Amino acid sequence: MKTKRNSTKQIGIYVVMLLLSINIYAQTKPSIAIINMDTKNLEMDNITVCSMVRLELEKTNTFEVLDKYDVADIIKKNGIDMNNCFGKTKLVKVGKILNADKMLSGSAERFGEKIILILRLIDVKSEKIEKTDVMEYLNQQQELQTMIKISVNNLLGIQNEQILVDLLVNYNRPITSPKTTVKLNGPRMGCAYTFGSNAARMEASKEEGGYNMYPLTSMFGYQYEVQYLSSGEFQALLELIVAVNGLESGTFAPSLTFLNGFRFNNSGWEIGLGPVFRGVKRAKGYYDENGDWNLKGDMPEGANFEIVEEIDSRGNTKLSTGLIIAVGKTIRSGYLNIPFNLYVSPRKDGTVVGLSFGFNVAKMPKYKKSIK
Repeated sequence: MKTKRNSTKQIGIYVVMLLLSINIYAQTKPSIAIINMDTKNLEMDNITVCSMVRLELEKTNTFEVLDKYDVADIIKKNGIDMNNCFGKTKLVKVGKILNADKMLSGSAERFGEKIILILRLIDVKSEKIEKTDVMEYLNQQQELQTMIKISVNNLLGIQNEQILVDLLVNYNRPITSPKTTVKLNGPRMGCAYTFGSNAARMEASKEEGGYNMYPLTSMFGYQYEVQYLSSGEFQALLELIVAVNGLESGTFAPSLTFLNGFRFNNSGWEIGLGPVFRGVKRAKGYYDENGDWNLKGDMPEGANFEIVEEIDSRGNTKLSTGLIIAVGKTIRSGYLNIPFNLYVSPRKDGTVVGLSFGFNVAKMPKYKKSIK
């Protein structure tokens, strides 16, 4: 019976010792040293950047980061120039002197409007670069420590906050050229057909206040556009179309159209939506019992006809607003663009449906040299 108790006691001791050994092993972290960081065109010097890397590395609690003062003292005693410790061979040599398991080095450099941050993790025993992380950030130097945090986490396989990555990482913009980005500034011409009561007023004789013209009118104008979003295949842009209508009938009817357009460059299809402003002569009047149009001042005394406002060549020019919905297709032949557009402007007193086309030749981009 006593032997059985002793056996149970020994097993318990072994279990406790095993657990302690596992715990001690788990708490033993590989050591790592950071000697220097190569920096160029930054507001902060290499010593400051190196301290930031060391701080962010310690925050991860993944390695036992060697104290910078101890490292500096050992390097000084061995006559090593820290300013030249960037290559793998030298870092491995220093790592063996420091008795470190890993070495961390890299560079931070500004190129134009972006910062390139490179970190390299070197295994001293195998004398190999274990992992490298290369990131391109926006040139926001006041956020350099956050950039270093993102790169250190990438190097160690730690998940970053996506919002920080989205705010600071410099995502490559798509290449734009006449083959991928269409710019359709150029002349426009076409025709428009007016329906409803407005069409009747246009066809009426000038004695009746009409224009003695067909409801099918010509359009001549020019389109300007400004691109505010592009992904290569897709463009979002603002379009301004200045035009005059009805010249074939001796009428000058100007219009100004603003469109928010969306264009698919490869297929050539686009849609647009926006307001249109026209200068139109209008007057107040009424329709008598025969359906004839008369000015308000001609109403017989005692009559009670409904007073409305209609198109009238005898009236005053007023600003008329409306909505334009357009869909188009651009045919391309080399650098020649020929856009066709079908549009509709819905109105209760006269919907307008029109067709326009134009042309332009894509120009090669001009490059300007910046002098700093």
